[in-house]
Amino acid sequence: MCRYLFVLASALGVLARPTQDVLSLAAPRPLVIWHGMGDSYASSGMQQVQSRIVDVHPKIFIHNVYIDPDVKEDERAGFYGNINEQIEQVAQQLQNVSELSGGFDAIGFSQGGQFLRAFVERHNVPPVRNLITFGSQHMGVADIAACKPYDLLCQLARIAARVGVYSEWAQRNLVQAQYFRDPSQLPRYLEVNRFLADINNEVPAARNATYAPRLSALEHLVLVGFARDRTVVPKESPWFGSWAPPAEEDGRAPQKTIVLMREQPLYIEDWIGLRALDEAGRVVLAICPGEHMELAFVCWQPLIERYVGGPA
Repeated sequence: MCRYLFVLASALGVLARPTQDVLSLAAPRPLVIWHGMGDSYASSGMQQVQSRIVDVHPKIFIHNVYIDPDVKEDERAGFYGNINEQIEQVAQQLQNVSELSGGFDAIGFSQGGQFLRAFVERHNVPPVRNLITFGSQHMGVADIAACKPYDLLCQLARIAARVGVYSEWAQRNLVQAQYFRDPSQLPRYLEVNRFLADINNEVPAARNATYAPRLSALEHLVLVGFARDRTVVPKESPWFGSWAPPAEEDGRAPQKTIVLMREQPLYIEDWIGLRALDEAGRVVLAICPGEHMELAFVCWQPLIERYVGGPA
């Protein structure tokens, strides 16, 4: 969720490039990337990612999602704004990029991953083929992530969210509040949340029957977690894991139990098409060592090689 730290081990040496006999004459399928909190579409980290991907897939077309062409405002939009409105804006943006008209692969870093999933479920025009999400909060967060010591923009958003995360104002204006899922306040969350509860189809009276067929139409959904993630709470959220609601008080400190993906009601009853996708063998669970968004190229390179840049 914070600005990406790309750990590029010197032991990798010169990047391995596809040999000429492997390269297809056809242009590789284009790619869309949505950055995470504290980053922007044109940051040095995003440029580095794009360069690495081009090394693996020469001539690939890459579109970086932006909310505002001004870099500072685009970074601010990762903290402040209405996610639902941002997704509608991005849906229009992607339809206006002619290179994407035949479909594309997509990568979402941190919160960008669940935003791209929302695009798939609500629009998917043009269609996403493979969706890779790194450290994304698919089952939300049960605590607001800590900020860097001098990141004032992040600190102000965090304070505001913690004070009234389920207030009407926070649910419309603070990005992280819109995927805050407190297991001890699930009724309140289901009542006021208009983003995460919607894309997970958690509200029975408001379930959208179009979400499941759109998500299950993906060729692959690749869910990447981080072994020592302390930013995403719980760290199983990138794999659709969440804390269970606390048991009734018995005088002891409540035990925090993880509900894994295949134990979630949204999976068992297949509210969003995740189970259909999984049973077809098209959900991939992967893990990278290290903290949140501590991306070693040796970890993500195989995923880029396999799930990005296929024939257009």
